[in-house]
Amino acid sequence: MIPHNREFMMSTGRKIDFISVENYLAGEQQSLVKREYVLEMLDARNAHNIFASNALRLLFSQLQGKPCQGFDSDTKMRVRMLNETRFSYSDVSVFCRPNPQSDVFQDLPSVIVEMFPESPRRSDDGEKREACLTMPSLTHYILLAQRAVGAVVYERGSVGLERRVLTELTDSIPLLELNISLSLAAVDDGIEFSDE
Repeated sequence: MIPHNREFMMSTGRKIDFISVENYLAGEQQSLVKREYVLEMLDARNAHNIFASNALRLLFSQLQGKPCQGFDSDTKMRVRMLNETRFSYSDVSVFCRPNPQSDVFQDLPSVIVEMFPESPRRSDDGEKREACLTMPSLTHYILLAQRAVGAVVYERGSVGLERRVLTELTDSIPLLELNISLSLAAVDDGIEFSDE
């Protein structure tokens, strides 16, 4: 539990008071705005939503009849770390051992898919990624580029997590544990890449 009186000063000088996990979950039940455990979420552009919808559609169609389930960005995920607990929303996630349907969050992701605005070679995908990569259930953490064809894939192997960069429309991300794959051409379908 994060102490309620713990403070954090943002670069703008704005003070943020951290709250307990219990208070966060209680507030989320009544809130009209989705918030990650520490920071409020920003609005997504249409291209971001097309990427996420394409990825979810591809995963969902391949997971039918299998024990794993695909979830969209409305699904809250609990990340338990050594000294703290965080909650976040991923653009797309797959859970093979989902929590009961009465719960308001999920615990054990197998796959997390996030969209990021930079090209795959220039990504600083940071703190959220680092927290998620500590989850032993996670086999793949996938960052899809929004401004160019490409992805950064963190895949759990026999020697730990391995990072791969994909930059070709013909590339595909095999999710061997699930016996499915994610094609960059299919995820990028309908996207108009620009330098904005």
